[in-house]
Amino acid sequence: MAASAATPWMPELCRLPRLAAMLGLAELVVVVLALAPDGSRHWTVGELASASGFALWLALAVTASLCLLRQALSKLPELLGAVAAVGLAALIAILCAGIIHALYGVLGDNFARGIGFWRFTLGSAATTALITALALRYFYVSDRWAAQVQANARAQADALQARIRPHFLFNSMNLIASLLHRDPAVAERAVLDLSDLFRAALGAGEGDSTLRDECELAERYLSIESLRLGDRLRVHWQRDEPLPWDLPMPRLVLQPLVENAVLHGISRLPEGGTIELHLACVGSELQIRVRNPAPDPQVPGLALAQGAGHAQHSIGHRLTWRFGRAARMTAGWSEGYYACQVTVPIQ
Repeated sequence: MAASAATPWMPELCRLPRLAAMLGLAELVVVVLALAPDGSRHWTVGELASASGFALWLALAVTASLCLLRQALSKLPELLGAVAAVGLAALIAILCAGIIHALYGVLGDNFARGIGFWRFTLGSAATTALITALALRYFYVSDRWAAQVQANARAQADALQARIRPHFLFNSMNLIASLLHRDPAVAERAVLDLSDLFRAALGAGEGDSTLRDECELAERYLSIESLRLGDRLRVHWQRDEPLPWDLPMPRLVLQPLVENAVLHGISRLPEGGTIELHLACVGSELQIRVRNPAPDPQVPGLALAQGAGHAQHSIGHRLTWRFGRAARMTAGWSEGYYACQVTVPIQ
């Protein structure tokens, strides 16, 4: 299947880590040849240095060429484009090897002694083609896996945005309608909060948010719910400054945790309770903790609903995709309280 020009299927070799990987593979070939126990020749330090220089030069030339021709090769069908890329690498190897063999022959260098021109050039071409094919295959699979992880993370975000339940919208609209004549200013503020909340939900899979935006969104949600629950809902924020307010984060990380605290904790208790939100930097990590009173999950009929578990799984997955394994999320019920903590590295 041909790839579109907007999303080239050809692996990106212009990045420094991949250039380093190609150079490392070239040097590895030289080391393997030097250590091969065939007894045909004994490598000196000078020959090892010459071979390393040739291999690195060849790897750099192949990588730069495939980098520059990535768009053109990606316009071809994948199989044909892969064959063309490997063939181009072999052709570059023939030209470079021919130049090196001729140059060393004129200078009388010992690096190419006893090796015929065609054996040296064709052998270099075959080795280069094999290493290039293996490297491109590895990078191709790696890129497809990364794209799949990203697509999965976006699907999780799209599913999460649907969690802003219809009954919340209906309840909010009914609440706003009841406030229009009694307290127009509060009704207007609720409309603006609801608008911001759903704007964030519609963009859940698009780009990053920030710590400041996530906290403001949670505040807007709690403001709407406080109008519905009244004195039953109390909120206590603890922000241990300084905090990285501009830290990029996936969208809808904090608000779903606060929503779980309201739906599965506060709203199930006749007396309500206080949601505690604590933000602090510990070393090189940001910790966000949401704690609220909640019924005992061991009591039949009061267990945490499946929606809450889905939200936590989605948030954990997206945090891992965004920050890697350094991101963690823990949650659990203890002594009448349910607590959820998100830990992410400060980049």
